[in-house]
Amino acid sequence: MMERSRSVTFPNGVKLIKWGKKEEPTEELVAAEMRRFGYTVYDLQTIDPWFERDRHAHDDPEIRGAVDGVTTFHFDDIPITVEGGDILLIPGGLAHEVISHNGRAFSAYKGSISGERKVTEHAHAKGSVESIRRDASAAGGK
Repeated sequence: MMERSRSVTFPNGVKLIKWGKKEEPTEELVAAEMRRFGYTVYDLQTIDPWFERDRHAHDDPEIRGAVDGVTTFHFDDIPITVEGGDILLIPGGLAHEVISHNGRAFSAYKGSISGERKVTEHAHAKGSVESIRRDASAAGGK
């Protein structure tokens, strides 16, 4: 049977592709799907329940491939909720916040066309990869 992915492109240029396969998304399947779009996958990140990431923008076009859980990307007046298996394509320079409005962890791959992470902060960088690592280090984690 043929897979039936659905996609929508929002007025701000963000594109959401819903998981169209019968099998549950796995790390391997999601990473392979992301590469189909020509992006280099560079990080698998899990965020805690009730997570908030300050407003920021990626300098280059970015991709997110959700493996498990649910979270919402807030692009000014356009909230886009992403769940396991979904692929989110974000144009470079488009500012947004990420907020998990639920008690589940969310895991997603991140990637870019260049394979590098380049971010411009528009706030205090709360929830950034760097602040998460700094907080874990201060708490005695790795």
